[in-house]
Amino acid sequence: MVTRIIAIDGPAASGKGTIAKKLAAQFDFAHMDTGALYRLTGWRVLETGGDPENEADALAAAEYLRDNFSPEMTDIPEIRTDEAGNAASKVGVFSKVRQTLDGLQVNFAKNPPGVKKGAVLDGRDIGTVICPEADVKLYITASTEVRAKRRFEELKNKGENKGDSITILSPTYKDVLRDMKQRDQRDAGRDAAPLKAADDAIIIDTSDLSAED
Repeated sequence: MVTRIIAIDGPAASGKGTIAKKLAAQFDFAHMDTGALYRLTGWRVLETGGDPENEADALAAAEYLRDNFSPEMTDIPEIRTDEAGNAASKVGVFSKVRQTLDGLQVNFAKNPPGVKKGAVLDGRDIGTVICPEADVKLYITASTEVRAKRRFEELKNKGENKGDSITILSPTYKDVLRDMKQRDQRDAGRDAAPLKAADDAIIIDTSDLSAED
């Protein structure tokens, strides 16, 4: 059976996850938020008392995830905190960590669960590294200011009150914008699979668009 693959990349809070879920539902494809794998890795490092910026700690967490992964793990609420998100960005700079998690993603894309005819994967290197052969590649982006505002509103709505500088008791837009810029710099500047649009990706700027648009 031929499996169709939709690859969606983009920076944090660009709307790629929302679009991925809607497309998966529309076409009845399996969906993988690949960022959740890195969030799980970062969260595992933090939970075991490690340092996300230490390669050995990050690799140990990635190997644990590789050997013990189940789809239900992506539903762990703690990995959706911004603390876990920032840890994910830090562990993601290590090439050995990315290599360890690549296999999970490739297998999901080529063998989607649930006897689906296709898969939608969203992340930061799907169209360039994980699924360069994808039938459709989208790169979802938005201005840094708009993305920071979205994340700021999300944090306020969640009432998040723990973690690092982005999840302080009373987060300010300035805090969120600063951390967003730092995360973008890490994602785009890393040696291993930097965040960028594939040459044949359709680029969609959501700065002035709703999810329905």
